[in-house]
Amino acid sequence: MINVIINFIFNLYVHVIFCNTMQFPIKNLPIPEPLLHIPQAPKRLLIRGTFPDMNKYKFLTVVGSRNYTSYGEDTCRTLIAGLKGYPVVIVSGLANGIDRISHEAALDTGLITVSFPGSGLDDTVLYPKAQYQLAMQILHSGGALVSEFENDFKSTLWSFVQRNRLMAGLSHATLVIEAKHKSGSRVTAKLATDYNRDVLAVPGSIFSENSEATNELIRMGATPITSSMDILEALGFQITESIPADLFSQCSPDEESVISLLTSAKPRGQLMREMNIPTHKANILLSQMELKGLIKEVGGEIRRV
Repeated sequence: MINVIINFIFNLYVHVIFCNTMQFPIKNLPIPEPLLHIPQAPKRLLIRGTFPDMNKYKFLTVVGSRNYTSYGEDTCRTLIAGLKGYPVVIVSGLANGIDRISHEAALDTGLITVSFPGSGLDDTVLYPKAQYQLAMQILHSGGALVSEFENDFKSTLWSFVQRNRLMAGLSHATLVIEAKHKSGSRVTAKLATDYNRDVLAVPGSIFSENSEATNELIRMGATPITSSMDILEALGFQITESIPADLFSQCSPDEESVISLLTSAKPRGQLMREMNIPTHKANILLSQMELKGLIKEVGGEIRRV
C-alpha cells in the first residue's frame, strides 16, 4: 500500500513538472539592448515565459534584505501598489525576502514581473525551491524567468552575484529597500551606478542594521524614495498634482475611512482620535497612505492629495 502511494505521488510530481515544462519551455532570448553595453555582457540568455517590450515599459529592479522587517515588507508592497496603471515592469531575483515580496506585490497590483533566479530554469533546479509556485504564478501572469546559466545549473554562492549584474544592467533604475552595508543588494546598487543607471533607496531608521546600506546610498547621492510618486518621477513619468482616480478606487475600507475624514486638513493628533483605532495601527495606516501618495502631511497637518 505504501509503495502504491509513493508511486502515485512520484507520478503526479513528474506529471506536474512535465506539464509546466511543456507549457513554458526554455528558449533562447535575444539579449536586450541595455545588456549589450555592460562589462561582461552575457553571451547567451535563456527564458521561460514572455519578455516585455522594452520600448513600451520602464523596468525597475527591486532588491533588499532577505531578513526583512515589517517596515520593509509594508514599504515594498505599498510602493509597488502605487505603481498600478503605469507601464512598469518589476525585476527581481526570486530569493526569499524583499525579492519575493516585490514579485508578489507586482502580481497583486497587476504589473508584469521578471525574475532572474541564481540557477538554471529547469524545474528540477529552479532556486529557491520554496518559491517554485511563485515562479509559476509569474509565468501564468505573463511574466518571465530569465537566466544565463545552463538549464540544469544548480545555484552557487557566486551565481547570485553574477546574476545581479543582469538585473542592474537591464533596468532603468534599481530600488533598494532595506539592506545591510555588506550585502548583495548593496553590490547590485554599486553595479547600477557603474552602469550609469539610477539608484533609488528607501530611507530607514538610524538604529536598524537593515537601513545601513539604504541610508548610505542616499548620502552618496541615491534618490530618496518616500512615495510611489517619487519612483514614477525617477522613471521619467509626467506626474500631475492629483492622483489618478483609479488609485483611489483601490483603497481599502480603512483607507476610505481616513479619506472621508479629511474633508479638510487636520492635525495628526485630531485625525488619529477621529480614526478611533489603536495608535500604533493608526500610525502604520497613515504611513502607508502617505507612501502611496494618497495623503500628505504639511506643517503638522494631514490632507488629501
